[in-house]
Amino acid sequence: MPGAAARPLGVPSGRTERDTRARVARLILEHGPVTASTLGERVGLTPAAVRRHLDALLAEGMIEVRKARVPQSRRGRGRPAKWFAITDAGRSAFVHAYDDLATSALRFLAETAGDHAVAEFSRRQIADLERRYRPVVQDAPPHQRVRTLAEALSGDGYAAAAAKAPQPGGGEQLCQHHCPVAHVAAEFPQLCEAETEAFSRLLGTPVQRLATIAHGDGICTTHVSSRSLCGAGETGEGGEAAHAGPGGGAADAGASAGKHLISDEESGGTSL
Repeated sequence: MPGAAARPLGVPSGRTERDTRARVARLILEHGPVTASTLGERVGLTPAAVRRHLDALLAEGMIEVRKARVPQSRRGRGRPAKWFAITDAGRSAFVHAYDDLATSALRFLAETAGDHAVAEFSRRQIADLERRYRPVVQDAPPHQRVRTLAEALSGDGYAAAAAKAPQPGGGEQLCQHHCPVAHVAAEFPQLCEAETEAFSRLLGTPVQRLATIAHGDGICTTHVSSRSLCGAGETGEGGEAAHAGPGGGAADAGASAGKHLISDEESGGTSL
């Protein structure tokens, strides 16, 4: 058609080169390792077009080549097929893309329904995690609940650990070395606040956030008050009566302990 922009061979109508390359990378992320021929069939590209996109993704470090291990008895003539898999850099690129979408959605929610709607959304997001962790944490002896919670968090990719607070009788620290929503929480601290509230309910004792990855610290660190300091009956069922979010006032025991601990965390350090 005269005047129409030329479309690269192998790129389906209505898709740009970048869109198609992103689709190829996504298929490798979701189904890889995968061969070039399989990718071509799924995306509807010619072999030459698939190779062009794969070469570009390899050059960007988004994917890597893996050779399939074929038994000697089954090897035929010619070179073995190459299998393409996503790299850590490629996976991170998708994570940031999801973060950007989530941030945009929360901005829209805040603009149309207010900050209270973002807070309610955050509480609902953390509710499933809290529901799954509750039986495990409550079945553990009181003195092992922080460590049990850390193990449950690690199972979900938070790389968490527990340790005694630096000073005697100062409770414990729960440290998370990874946060899957750090980029979003940097703009919407309601996510951190909802998580902190859930920790307090699960542990049945006041807690206070001392540092968060979202705010530039190296580790998310939560101080957990000693149950002996606050008394077994101070918190209601599930510990709903005493908690603190990032930047908020802690319950009495958590606040006083936090003042002594925060200096270790200001540079992203930890007592672990």
